[in-house]
Amino acid sequence: MIGEITIPDAKVPKVVCLGLSALDRIWRVETGFSGGGSEKIRAAEHLTEHGGLAANAAVTVARLGGTTAFWGRAGDDDAGRFMAGAFAAEGVDVEHFRLLEGGASSVSAIIVDGNGERQIANFRGAFPTDPSWLPLSTLDADCVLGDPRWPDGADALFRSARQKGIPTILDGEVADSEIFERLLPLTDQVIFSEPGLSGFAGPDIASALQHAASFGSKMVAVTRGNKGLVWLEDGRIQEMPAPNVVAIDTTAAGDVFHGAYAFAIGAGAAIEDSLTFASAVAALKCTRAGGRAAIPTLDELRSFERKTHAYTR
Repeated sequence: MIGEITIPDAKVPKVVCLGLSALDRIWRVETGFSGGGSEKIRAAEHLTEHGGLAANAAVTVARLGGTTAFWGRAGDDDAGRFMAGAFAAEGVDVEHFRLLEGGASSVSAIIVDGNGERQIANFRGAFPTDPSWLPLSTLDADCVLGDPRWPDGADALFRSARQKGIPTILDGEVADSEIFERLLPLTDQVIFSEPGLSGFAGPDIASALQHAASFGSKMVAVTRGNKGLVWLEDGRIQEMPAPNVVAIDTTAAGDVFHGAYAFAIGAGAAIEDSLTFASAVAALKCTRAGGRAAIPTLDELRSFERKTHAYTR
């Protein structure tokens, strides 16, 4: 029991996460760029972390005690090999994380200010889009999670999962509308970032959720940081406040939310319980500096809740 959520203890969920793996180079500053032209700011710290939407989600599942595999692409370069080693160290299955000769791995530059807010410049990598090498015939999972950074791969994975009755979850981060229009009909549950939903369906949350749901997803949600989240299920719009924590770094919070949600759905939890659980995991991550390095374990989450009651609604 964490707040009002119960995660089945008897089942270790098996989750396949497909999409982007990136290397994040992070600079911590007091204040970010003002946008007023040529400008130089001083960094108090610089570090390198592993990132990527589905990649961080996969690590989140592993940290929480689930069984997870990451399916994706990177270049057969220093960054790609570095990422593969980091996955393996976390217990993530990388048999189908392909390092492609002649490809270029995804690398991001992230500026984190004193309020925990961030600015990101991302090179998404360069590699073939063909997903025919994915082991879809042997797909075995309690749920699958895809992000929009590899549409061909997510399309193939979601179609196969649908055929096998495996729930499909889409990370609704900012992407072209054509990508969402392609993937949403294959998606059982989608969780958008606020910019992702607004860019796809407009700024009015209620009408945007309804538009997204019109493609066939049974649950559509949008995360809004410290404003909590809103979701549409069974034709009814509901809201959930954010946990009461002091955030110092929001890096990877959305990725962690998606991974924790997939963990809960894979473990057999109901949608509202899974959203509550994912909110708690992402919120605890935000109380720590770092992206992937700050992802909590299930025991850490339970310990923090016992001490603070931060997630009790």
